[in-house]
Amino acid sequence: MLSINDFHGQLDRVGNVNNQPVGTAAYLASYLRQRSLENPNTLLLHVGDAVGASPPVSALLQDEPTIDILNTLGFDLGTLGNHEFDEGVTEMMRLIHGGTHPETGYFEGANFPYTVANVVDKKTHQPILPPHVIKRVKGVPIGFIGVVTKTTPTIVTPDGVKGVIFTDEAEAINREVKKLKKKGVKAIMVLAHEGGFQNSKGEITGPIADITKQLDPEVDVVFAGHSHSYLNGTVNGKLVVQAYSYGTAFSDVDIVIDRRTKDVIQKRAEVVTTYHKGMKPDAQIQKMVDEAQAKVAPIINEEVGQTTEAITRTENDAGESALGNLIADAQRWKMNTDFSFMNPGGIRADLPAGKVTWGDVFSVQPFGNDLVKMELTGEQIRRLLNQQFQDPDRIRILKVSGLEFTWNPSRPANDRVVDVRKADGTPIDPARTYTVTTNSFLASGGDNFTVFNEGTNKVVGPTDLDALVEYIKQLPQPFSARIEGRIQLTDQ
Repeated sequence: MLSINDFHGQLDRVGNVNNQPVGTAAYLASYLRQRSLENPNTLLLHVGDAVGASPPVSALLQDEPTIDILNTLGFDLGTLGNHEFDEGVTEMMRLIHGGTHPETGYFEGANFPYTVANVVDKKTHQPILPPHVIKRVKGVPIGFIGVVTKTTPTIVTPDGVKGVIFTDEAEAINREVKKLKKKGVKAIMVLAHEGGFQNSKGEITGPIADITKQLDPEVDVVFAGHSHSYLNGTVNGKLVVQAYSYGTAFSDVDIVIDRRTKDVIQKRAEVVTTYHKGMKPDAQIQKMVDEAQAKVAPIINEEVGQTTEAITRTENDAGESALGNLIADAQRWKMNTDFSFMNPGGIRADLPAGKVTWGDVFSVQPFGNDLVKMELTGEQIRRLLNQQFQDPDRIRILKVSGLEFTWNPSRPANDRVVDVRKADGTPIDPARTYTVTTNSFLASGGDNFTVFNEGTNKVVGPTDLDALVEYIKQLPQPFSARIEGRIQLTDQ
């Protein structure tokens, strides 16, 4: 079983691992095809977020090129990630089952099945896709159960998850395991779009470990995703594997099944990095990527500015980033507010050194969220900043403009912010009302920043992308952004 996770339509983006180029659809294809030839009993799987938060080459064409490429490579099965819901259930189903979009016309959809066991229709309470799929290899049945993180409603806009309910992942998996066992299926795999991390001792922690610990002993392998991390280890005797993200790696899981018992008797995994060195890009897939690039070239190649150096989303220990500062500044400038806040998960790429195109800026902010101006008191802003620490597994430090704050990691999660100041150093007044800008995702309480729901006098502005492009164009060129100490750590 060869699996990818969190591909995010990265058809043409070259990554860097150990100072070597990795990734792109054409190189990933060469690796998958080579490994498939080595073993006739191969299944190709994806573990969600195949599309969504994609660069322009895929996103501007409604992510159809990515599904086309998975079809061409002969993928056997996929599950949903949270980003499959970015444009709502109807558009997600169009990409899977086929249908017409006003921008791109008719699309045939995916020619492989999807499975998800923990997403049900709000009205009928029926699963929106098959909760499990059985694949037969040389007559032996292998069961696959898909699930997506139950936190999806908090990390996708409300419109994206309208009409569906997300249930507990482990409960949904165990329910389907029972059904599979009744059908005589003993080899059972889980495609779980939820993640975790692995330490130097090989121990896996995080939500995927918590889920796996609750699973029926009949489950053999858990393919993970969502955290864009490396996982290759065992939890309660189950193999758990995840291959980073963006096609920079894939998982190669080998299992041996006893024909008599139909059960897995051996299993092992390897996470393979898609280094360019020593591998040729797949010509068929490269041609498909080239065609997609040609379609979007007129839009994406427009120059919007020049940087003095690359501006990255890399955070310092306090959680501040140069690119986060630039985006927050753009949003505050466009909406003319006292402060602005940007979520780190909405920053999807870095800006290059030198020429910056519209396509580069789109890759940074591909969601098309509207900007929202609102009023919050100083007391609400402090509570908002403390909400950065509510999930110990996923601390999310907001990028800020017009504002500085200091936090202490050893204080209780709901009181970690030590002080909040305006940019000139004066403390904000808890009783005073301030104007703030954020994006429509956060404005609706996304990432569990529920204080934004308390905002008053809300005004909707242009998209975050348009605001950032406009802001960059009016800056003195070449422009730069850097970490300035807006966010600071203290042990006091």
